[in-house]
Amino acid sequence: MRILTLVAGIVCLFSVLLDAFQTIILPRRASGRFRLTRIFYTVTWRPWVFLTKRLRNPRKRETAFSYYGPLSLIFLLVFWAGSMVVGFALLFYALGSPFTDTAQGPGLRSDLYVSGTTIFTLGLGDVTPRSAWARELLIVEAGTGLGFLAVVMGYFPVLYSAFSRREVNISLLDARAGSPPTAAELLRRHSYKGAEGALTLLLEEWERWSAELLKSHISYPLLCYFRSQHNNQSWISALTAMLDTSAILIAGVDGHEARQAQLTFAMARHAMVDLSQVFSLPPVNDVADRLPPEQYERLYKLLCQSGVSVTRDGDSFERLRRLRALYEGYAVALSDYLCMPLPPWIAEKPHKDSWLIVAKLGTQSAPDNLESVQGTPFDEKPQSIATITDDRHEF
Repeated sequence: MRILTLVAGIVCLFSVLLDAFQTIILPRRASGRFRLTRIFYTVTWRPWVFLTKRLRNPRKRETAFSYYGPLSLIFLLVFWAGSMVVGFALLFYALGSPFTDTAQGPGLRSDLYVSGTTIFTLGLGDVTPRSAWARELLIVEAGTGLGFLAVVMGYFPVLYSAFSRREVNISLLDARAGSPPTAAELLRRHSYKGAEGALTLLLEEWERWSAELLKSHISYPLLCYFRSQHNNQSWISALTAMLDTSAILIAGVDGHEARQAQLTFAMARHAMVDLSQVFSLPPVNDVADRLPPEQYERLYKLLCQSGVSVTRDGDSFERLRRLRALYEGYAVALSDYLCMPLPPWIAEKPHKDSWLIVAKLGTQSAPDNLESVQGTPFDEKPQSIATITDDRHEF
């Protein structure tokens, strides 16, 4: 019995320390199906989804989903600490509970108490060890607890720094592609004269964003559960919208840098596929088509009306379909698992972005500013000012 307890304690401690090392320190994807972190999120996420979906109010439902990421991080650390307490207690029990306890006799309960007070460095001193092995093991446990606390203190800033970097580009995408972001809206707002350079620069930024997303979320998969600050935004919808945009640029749009669209598509798809594999999610293909032929016709007309140079031949729709097949199945799998909806190709409801209100106010105040600076009457310059503003901002 003592030998089994000793083995159980060693296995428990080894599992916790290895899992914490892979989750916090190791800068690559952790392997193994029976990792404690994987089991923890599998056991807790499904019930959370089940209960949260019972909320009828969409805003409250999304708020409840947003609580899971930070709370799971706290409870994961509690789970690790509790497992280490149990592991060391089993080792003490295997040594015959070598402690002098004035409050109660030696036993597993006393071992748990000693282990808890030692790993959290309380040092109460009401229980004393009676053997050399117990003293040495107490020193090891105290050092482990101190090291665990130091690692955890460095863990939170890294996580929230990665989360903040992720959310910056998602927030900036609102003025460029709407909320939720769509490929049609992004291309429509980049159809003005000279927008090719701005669109190429945007694709370059999102290629780098996808690489940073892959690096941070592979190392810290629990960041995938962290949701954006606004209900109509998410990292999955932003990543899918950029894949949609890159796909349609590659498949049938003239006048833009197709090379950069290919680079962005490759990096964004790499992130989508690898992140779905983190959760062992196979691609989902038996779902409704996000862009059926009639919707493609509508997309084609919208882009033509907006001034986007669309290549229309017999193979353009088929090229786009093949490109979509490379990522949509993984996007649907992640969307279903994390309960983050995918964006449509075309916005079904018009959404007035916050930046348009600012642009309107700026247009109204511009004549007054010019008058105060140049001394020009208000009624002499409004037409030229409106023309300049419309050329730049009427997307």
